[in-house]
Amino acid sequence: MTYEQYLEQLVATDDRVMVVTAENRGAIRNLPSIIGSRFVDVGIAEQTMIGLCAGMALRGRIPVCHALATFLTLRAFEFIRTDVGIGNLPVKIVGAVAGFLSEANGATHQAIEDVSLMRGIPNMGVFCPSDEAEMIAGLPSVLAAPQPFYIRYNAMKPADSLLLEQRSAFQIGGSETFGDNSNDTDVAILTYGFLLREALVAQEALQKQGVKTRVVYFRTVKPIDTAAILRAAHECSLVVTLEDHFKTGGLYSIVAETLLEHRTTADVQPIALDERWFKPALLQDVLEYEGFTGASLTERIHTRLREQTAMLPKNGTVKHQTI
Repeated sequence: MTYEQYLEQLVATDDRVMVVTAENRGAIRNLPSIIGSRFVDVGIAEQTMIGLCAGMALRGRIPVCHALATFLTLRAFEFIRTDVGIGNLPVKIVGAVAGFLSEANGATHQAIEDVSLMRGIPNMGVFCPSDEAEMIAGLPSVLAAPQPFYIRYNAMKPADSLLLEQRSAFQIGGSETFGDNSNDTDVAILTYGFLLREALVAQEALQKQGVKTRVVYFRTVKPIDTAAILRAAHECSLVVTLEDHFKTGGLYSIVAETLLEHRTTADVQPIALDERWFKPALLQDVLEYEGFTGASLTERIHTRLREQTAMLPKNGTVKHQTI
């Protein structure tokens, strides 16, 4: 089932659901002729769309609105904050081509601060699925949630069919752990979204080289599984945060906030965009140029482990501390 087919089914079974777009029909181009008046296109007017959706929500509807992620989260930010966030309205906000999925688009179209912006709004949930199958699996819970949610749209197919068999049932605020789950793991790679596939490639390579590695994948970025973060800090010598987002405000910031709140320290390696936009290209070329392929991640993590070893006392190991 595709995302579009899921929405068609949802509209047919739930009279509250409305599908809205700001002239972003790529994923839902066939719906207007099928669902009729339950589909609204406001044109290139993201702010108007959010105001409209807030009004719909106040009248008992569940609007699912679509636009390019960068314009949705930036141009319409005040409207999302004020009209939707303050009222805690169940508007579901779907941002297209977020992060590296923007590919060949330049900086104006790169949504790499969207997670930071959306998680900063009280009541707002953030869901960044790894592929289309997970997006569809998570939508029932996300749409049923009484609060607003931001969704990074992702129509990618699962990188590995075996991965689907390993997945647990979707849960808001949940996480999944792949690989070594012992209390003396060398590396934990924490991630969300489609970069899960690259994290798993790196994990396999590291484990073949004798590095005990776990991948912790967050089903939602907000709320997030803080217990999984703390377990990684306590049980792993190195914690890596991996995201196609600015380092500021994303998963690295969430991990830092969590550790500080719980008076815990850890050796954390952020792999993110450090105050710069990425070079536009086809997705695989972006990943290779920016150093986010599984092979590149493996080397970057190895470099950090070598640095870590060089800094150890002669009879010491890296351990977390409670401060």
